[in-house]
Amino acid sequence: MGIKRVSFIDCMRGFSLLGILLANLLIFQFGIVGKDEVRGLSQLDQGALYFLKIFVVDSFMPIFTLLFGFSLIKLVESIHRKGRKSRWVILRRSILVIYGVTIPLLILFINRKAKTTFIWAGILFVTSTMLLYGPSEVSMKQQQRIDTYIEKEGHTYVYGTFAETYDFRKHAEKPGMDDPLVYMANVIFGLVLHIPLFLVGMGLAKVRAFENMEQEKKWYMLGALLVPIGLLCKSLGLMENSFSPMFSIGGAMLLSLGYVCFAALQYKFWHTSIISQVFECVGKLSLTNYLMQSIICTTIFYGYGLGLYGKLGVFNGILLGLIIYSLQCVASFFYLTDCNIKCNTQKSI
Repeated sequence: MGIKRVSFIDCMRGFSLLGILLANLLIFQFGIVGKDEVRGLSQLDQGALYFLKIFVVDSFMPIFTLLFGFSLIKLVESIHRKGRKSRWVILRRSILVIYGVTIPLLILFINRKAKTTFIWAGILFVTSTMLLYGPSEVSMKQQQRIDTYIEKEGHTYVYGTFAETYDFRKHAEKPGMDDPLVYMANVIFGLVLHIPLFLVGMGLAKVRAFENMEQEKKWYMLGALLVPIGLLCKSLGLMENSFSPMFSIGGAMLLSLGYVCFAALQYKFWHTSIISQVFECVGKLSLTNYLMQSIICTTIFYGYGLGLYGKLGVFNGILLGLIIYSLQCVASFFYLTDCNIKCNTQKSI
C-alpha cells in the first residue's frame, strides 16, 4: 500500500482551512454583503482582491465538503466493522457539524455503488449550475437597499458592542432575504449546490481513493486539468452577464476538485516534509482551528476589539491571514506532539 490515506485527507483538511481563512477575511473586513461592493481600493488591493476571487473565494469550503463526504463513508465502514447500525450514530455525531443538515439526504447514497454516486453528483452539479443562469443586473431600488444594509453593517461592526454585533448578525435581514420563502429557497438551493461534492467525496471513499496514490496517478493528472478550467470559468464569472453566476459558482466547484487532484499528484514529493506534517496537524484539529479563526478575526476587526474593520486593506488582510494560520500551524503541531508524547509515556508505564 502507498502513502496513508488518512494523512493526505488530514493534510487537505488543514490546507482548506488556509483558503477558508483568506476568503473569510474579506467578510471580517468588509461584511457579508459589503465584500462584494468594495470600492476605492488601491491597485495593490485591487490586484489582491482579484487574486482572492479567482484562486480562493468559494473554492476551499467545497474541499471541506468533499472531505466530509469522504470521511462519512469511512465512519460508516468503521461502524459496520463493529457490527453496529450506522444511521443513528451518523445523525448523532453530526449534530454539532454544520453539514449535519445534509445527512438525511446523504444517507440515501451510503449503500449505493460508487458509480451511482458519481452519476448523481454529475447530474446534480449540471442541474444546479444551469439553474444559476439569469440576469445579474441590480435595480436602483435593490442597490439602495444594499447600500443601506452595508452602511448599517459597517456602523455596527465599527462602533457596536459585542451584544449589538451579535444581535445584528442574528436578526438583520440581508437584502433580498426578507421574504421567508425566498430565504428558505436560498438555503435549500445552497445545500443543493454543495451536495455534488459531498457525493464525490463519498464516491472516492467507496473506490478507496488516496490509498494507492502511485497507481491512481493517471486519475489525478486528469483531475488536475480542472484547475485551469476552474480558473478560466471563475475569470469569466467576473464579467457582468447572465452567465456570470454559472461560471463563478460552477468554476469554483471544479477548481476545488482540481486542487484536491493536483495536491494528490504532488503528495509523494512532499508527504514527508514538515509542511505536510503541519497541514496534517491543523487538519486533525480542524473544528478547533476554524472556530479560533472566527474568534481571532472578530476580535481584530470589530469595535469591541481592535476596531480595524475596513481599515487594513485586502493585501494586508492576506498577510494577516498568513500570520494567523502560521500561528495555528505552530500551536497545532506542538499540541499534538505533546499529546503523542504523553500518550506514549502512559503506554510505556
